[in-house]
Amino acid sequence: MATKNEKIHALIHTAALATAAIGAGLAQAPGSDTAIITPIQVAMIVALGAEHGTPVSKVAAAELILPFCAAAMGRGATQFLLSWVPGLGNFFNGATAAALTETIGWTAVEYFKEVQRPSASLPRN
Repeated sequence: MATKNEKIHALIHTAALATAAIGAGLAQAPGSDTAIITPIQVAMIVALGAEHGTPVSKVAAAELILPFCAAAMGRGATQFLLSWVPGLGNFFNGATAAALTETIGWTAVEYFKEVQRPSASLPRN
């Protein structure tokens, strides 16, 4: 039976692999992969929340992704500049999608760890 840590790693890496494949496969159509990648990232956050015992709705998970919009804009610029180059565009688009998904996943893990920490009690006088 897999440990919690192994499950978390598997969730994040599987989502990153899936988004890399989608990003690489749709590189020649800039922006077309976002509609497929975002639900994968949302599902990853929901699953990570469940693994940490913190239920997360799809709406809340989508809100957790919002800070990564700037990175997604950079990804869009990369797509625009390189996507037309067969092979190279596919590689960079896939790698960028995977890296962004990994970052979102590990950031979510840190968030859920913080949520689980008991608040520090104040010293009594």
